[in-house]
Amino acid sequence: MKYENSVFINCPFDDSFINDLLKPTLFFLIYNGYNPRLSLEISDSGQVRLEKITEIIKNCKYSIHDLSIVKAKKVNEYARMNMPFELGIDYGLRNCVDK
Repeated sequence: MKYENSVFINCPFDDSFINDLLKPTLFFLIYNGYNPRLSLEISDSGQVRLEKITEIIKNCKYSIHDLSIVKAKKVNEYARMNMPFELGIDYGLRNCVDK
């Protein structure tokens, strides 16, 4: 996979999001010659999730971060902070770390 064509996608994996936004986004990217990368692509349970996501981000020139579903859906449910956290990892890797 070429770095220049790779796009990390950070989004919720809820059924409605997958059908309404993720599938069209994947179609658009693939149709235009890009290689979408998701954290779900590696299923090695022995690999630390944070390391997996960091490696994928490092190998992508572009990224898309959807933060539309970060708050809890109901009372006493935790907010979904993994997506803003992954955005922070991406920002840090692209702007704060010597390459």
